[in-house]
Amino acid sequence: MLSFLQNIVSKGNTLLWSYVLIALLILLGLYFTFKSKFVQFRFFGEMFRLLGDGASNSVSSKKEKKHGVSSFQAFCISTASRVGTGNLAGVAIAISLGGPGAVFWMWLIALIGAASSFVESTLAQIYKIKDKHGYRGGPAYYMEKGLNKKWMGIVFSILITLSYGFVFNAVQTNTITFAFEQAFGINRVVMGLCITAFTVVVIFGGVKRIAKVVELIVPIMAVAYVLVALFVIVKNISAIPSLFSLIIKNAFGLEQVVGGGVGIALKTTIMNGIKRGLFSNEAGMGSAPNAAATAEVSHPVKQGFIQTLGVFTDTILICSATAFIILLSGAHISKGLTGIQLTQSALSSQVGSWGNTFIALCILLFAFSSIIGNYYYGESNIGFLNANKTWLIIYRILVLGMVMFGAVAKVQIVWDMADLFMGLMAVINLIAIAMLSKIAFAALKDYAKQKKEGKDPVFTVNSIEGLENVECWDESEEDLLGA
Repeated sequence: MLSFLQNIVSKGNTLLWSYVLIALLILLGLYFTFKSKFVQFRFFGEMFRLLGDGASNSVSSKKEKKHGVSSFQAFCISTASRVGTGNLAGVAIAISLGGPGAVFWMWLIALIGAASSFVESTLAQIYKIKDKHGYRGGPAYYMEKGLNKKWMGIVFSILITLSYGFVFNAVQTNTITFAFEQAFGINRVVMGLCITAFTVVVIFGGVKRIAKVVELIVPIMAVAYVLVALFVIVKNISAIPSLFSLIIKNAFGLEQVVGGGVGIALKTTIMNGIKRGLFSNEAGMGSAPNAAATAEVSHPVKQGFIQTLGVFTDTILICSATAFIILLSGAHISKGLTGIQLTQSALSSQVGSWGNTFIALCILLFAFSSIIGNYYYGESNIGFLNANKTWLIIYRILVLGMVMFGAVAKVQIVWDMADLFMGLMAVINLIAIAMLSKIAFAALKDYAKQKKEGKDPVFTVNSIEGLENVECWDESEEDLLGA
């Protein structure tokens, strides 16, 4: 029975991740890019300006304390979930299986997918609702309010809670305990208990505490990792031109042509780069909008921009840092090394033995922040399914159980089912945002118009003609200007 189930799940994952999802994400990403007139590039400077404003005003205004979290904190929550062990181990797997050219396709999918991230996060802001902690929202909410399809939202909520709230959190703990056992010889059970204890402290404090914790962890982990990568780059500065040449040639099969073969090798390169990029930045997957909805902003497009920047941060910055460390070290040529072992070996060859310890600590920060971010996605959707606090407490207990389970066990069928659930969840979300995209484009047009007039853009329910079932945008313009 188990082997039959495993076979069904495996075939489902192959169909979803090798054909359906990749086609949907690329085609819709291109559609959103052209319809928004290349929003991810046109407003790149504006994204940094808004992020800077959000960071300087974080947890400072009375309005923000009373209502949602700051725009910067929402960015940190989504980045916490996006930036996980996949940025260290996943990129290494892509290079070991697909070659250096996989990095190019990873970049390309991020540039295209950023437009999808803009659309879904803007919609999450438009259709968010108020709760006692501030705001919550995401795909389930815009499926119910924007499409009038609550059943669709219920299915999505169940899928994201099972995959992100439970299984992916177990995966993150599993990676942490393995890394610390290898680097420091710490017993996995002991490490699992410590992680579980810290998780209790954070998640029982609600979204505000989650926001404060990730606001501290995310910048530290990202900056530290990028600085080490920059050290490796500077150390090998003369090799940078040949590095980019290697990536481009391998990406288009030019090296394989010279070597006498292309076909399968090129397909492997493209598929691994695209899949790793999609897994890593989650653009269009329906996860980040749950964080985007929590922010207090004067216009939904502001958080759409912030979350678009999150895609660049994850893939163009963090994933590229890992790729450069591996390729500049030459460790990818070694046989038998893949995943986190390849990243550890590559960094150690460049900075010395402390590289192993540094990677272990990075995994701790990256993975723990992912546990917190993933947990919140589940919490938001539990609230959609049933607002009774008893269900939230049950959910929290189950999350803690899965965190501990992941520390000491690994059942492959569980991880494979999580991939299947995430794939199905992504398909549902992509259908929804395709149907609602005209609303996101109208909001962008309104934002651009107000910016051209020299205003700090403010959104109300009347900003888009015919907009219905919107709860949080009835405030007066004066109130919104204080956001």
